[in-house]
Amino acid sequence: MSTNDVRSDAISGPDFAGAAVVVVNYGSSDLLEANLTELTRNAPGLLAVTVDNFTTALERESMRHLSAAEGWELVEPESNIGFGAGVNRGIARARERGADRFLILNPDASIDPGSAARLLSAVVADPDALVAPRILRPDGSVWFAGSDLYLDDGRIRSLRRRLSDVDASRIEPWLTGACLAVSWQLWSRIDGFSDEYFLYWEDVDLSHKVVASGGRLVSLDDAVAIHAEGGTQAEGLASSGQAKSTTYYYYNIRNRILFAALHLSDEEYRAWLRHTPTVSWEILLQGGRRQFLSSLAPLRAGLRGVRDGRRIGKRVRRTRGHA
Repeated sequence: MSTNDVRSDAISGPDFAGAAVVVVNYGSSDLLEANLTELTRNAPGLLAVTVDNFTTALERESMRHLSAAEGWELVEPESNIGFGAGVNRGIARARERGADRFLILNPDASIDPGSAARLLSAVVADPDALVAPRILRPDGSVWFAGSDLYLDDGRIRSLRRRLSDVDASRIEPWLTGACLAVSWQLWSRIDGFSDEYFLYWEDVDLSHKVVASGGRLVSLDDAVAIHAEGGTQAEGLASSGQAKSTTYYYYNIRNRILFAALHLSDEEYRAWLRHTPTVSWEILLQGGRRQFLSSLAPLRAGLRGVRDGRRIGKRVRRTRGHA
């Protein structure tokens, strides 16, 4: 199934009753003060829930002061529970407060009330849809406008770079978790994000579960979010040639194997394992070759990702009755 590009001309004006925005913080209270306030101060009736994955006592105190000043609900895990689990906690709190549709937003992303309203109205019109905006960089270039997962080898490419010589049935679209709207009806049916990922690939997994449950992936071309990549551990596609964190390398490589273990047939899973050395090297090269001149940490992170991915994959396959 491909991502649907639709216009939302028929969507009514801003109406945030029963809607919530959920943001997971990790040492980024300054970004929330700049980005989230821009939305919540101009969207009356929108419930804001911030989940503060613990970094330091000072950051926790900053989040308490900011949330109290802005009227945001604050969820305080005792540790860093990861992005997906953090969103799950935030949506659970928003649901307790009566919300039935949710906007998931990265701390380093911003969205105007009009675009937020279009996304949230879209999931009212189609509760089985997971909805995303066009996501731009601050300079106006496209950061994310749909992406594809290639089922034969586990590679990810942007929708704009789709390979014409690959059978469409072997390509699975997905939407980035940097900015998503979803109804409670769909969220509860797919049981939210899978906690196993901690960071990266949880949005690929979520998109897969939506389609597998009979839902749809929808991109609104007249809703826009701005993503200043680099403010936090970046979700979605990374910029080629810019050095990444060891966290980025480790979890991207590890969780690619985890996704295959959770969702693919035995034959597909074995194919992904065969391609793992090559694809892992390609992931490392997203940060450029020069990074290896100053440190071997990226390479070590990649090797740990392969090792741990295989271990986790083996355990998952065994518990699900696979050979």
